Amino acid sequence: MLRRSPSPPRRRPAVLGALAVVAAAAVSLGGVVAAVPPPAQAATRTVVSLTFDDGNANQMSVLPALKSNGMKATFYIPSGFVGATGHMTRANLTTLARAGHEIGGHTVNHPDLAQVSVDEAKRQICTDRKNLASWGFTVRSFAYPFASSTPEVEKAVADCGYRSGRLLGDIRSRFGCPECSYAESTRPAARFALRALDQVDASWTLDDLKQGVLNAESNGGGWVQYTFHDVCADACSDLAVTPTVFSQFVTWLKARQATGTVVRTIGDVIGGTAKPLVDGPAVPAPTGATNGIVNPSMEVGAPDCWMRGGWGTNTPAFETGSPAHTGVISSGIAMTGYVDGDAKLLPQFDLGQCSPTVTPGKTYTLREWYLASGVTQFAVYLRSTSGAWSYWTSSPWYAAATEWTEADWTTPVIPEGYNGISFALTIFGNGTLRTDDLALYDSSGAPPLSPDLSVTRVAPDAAAPPQGPVEVFRPTESDVTE
Repeated sequence: MLRRSPSPPRRRPAVLGALAVVAAAAVSLGGVVAAVPPPAQAATRTVVSLTFDDGNANQMSVLPALKSNGMKATFYIPSGFVGATGHMTRANLTTLARAGHEIGGHTVNHPDLAQVSVDEAKRQICTDRKNLASWGFTVRSFAYPFASSTPEVEKAVADCGYRSGRLLGDIRSRFGCPECSYAESTRPAARFALRALDQVDASWTLDDLKQGVLNAESNGGGWVQYTFHDVCADACSDLAVTPTVFSQFVTWLKARQATGTVVRTIGDVIGGTAKPLVDGPAVPAPTGATNGIVNPSMEVGAPDCWMRGGWGTNTPAFETGSPAHTGVISSGIAMTGYVDGDAKLLPQFDLGQCSPTVTPGKTYTLREWYLASGVTQFAVYLRSTSGAWSYWTSSPWYAAATEWTEADWTTPVIPEGYNGISFALTIFGNGTLRTDDLALYDSSGAPPLSPDLSVTRVAPDAAAPPQGPVEVFRPTESDVTE
């Protein structure tokens, strides 16, 4: 069974913050009347959690508003994005933790966990928690990327030592789920499928944010979880809230304490100490003398194990279909509006289900067939042993080709600290590029090129300079083709 946003979550022990009702009726002791206690606050009935997904750097802008209102939030971090362009650094995470905010897990590479193997899902979940713990953070809470899960994935979250897993879209609001409850229980029946409001996006108003709390307060209380992504004043994304609206919301939220509404992190609501760290399944064996690419001709799925990549200012149009070098499927990209950067379809960034495993100290042979209106080249990315992906190098250029042509290139030595690879020929100018039949071999065991003289092969132009990306590439939901 697939769970997706909107989807069902669960809960556990609600931490009752300040139940400040002091039973101190005046007691007479030997004729002396005891001091009258200060006025009592309302008993806690509604708990609110403020959560932030994906480790976007602009989330740091909420810290002043949280501090001035005495509130702590939960930040769900994909450890493979830490330090990438537009994302938090390890120093940012340390700042959050020292201020009392919770660091939670969100996988290493942010895959759709319902669409990968159980082994890959467990690698992503367990490795993320180990990475964050190795940086000094106590990690108890997890959120599913894209709010997508299955019972097997939820079990993996529990097996990796988390105490909860949060989904989205299973609490009633004007944005959806009209038959759902207005709040999750503070003692959730399903801790690894916590029910939460839809994620906050640019269409949410201040009144919408308030209404989530008011709905719960008016219907018996419970636990209301908010999920934010970007915080910016310039409409930086469809999932953005402005700093002004966020500040107004938490200021209003603080005033709700008088009615028994409090703000708590996910970990504090669920409770319990951090469990021991757990290793995920081992990565597959390194690529050898057989082709290490999964689904190399793209004939399976949409295609499975491939993703869209690119950077810079340009407008690529991706499609898959004919003509193909073999079979009936190949990748086609038509580029317009080119200023800089590139585009390509390349093997999925992950921890081993799709991306080939490599060995430091070895070199690898890359091959791919192509048709191109202009020059092309291989762009190569490496996966660190912690699971983070970053650009490594590019080959020299290959000439334009109107007939199917095979590009063949041997990489430099794989550096220490890296164990995975992804690569593809790229388009970096207005025009078209079609590719098919990607291959990767350990250079010491690479099979010879086919002796078929009817096909065309080219060596790279040694005089042409590599044109590699200038930033770390981080795939988004729209980049996953499967």
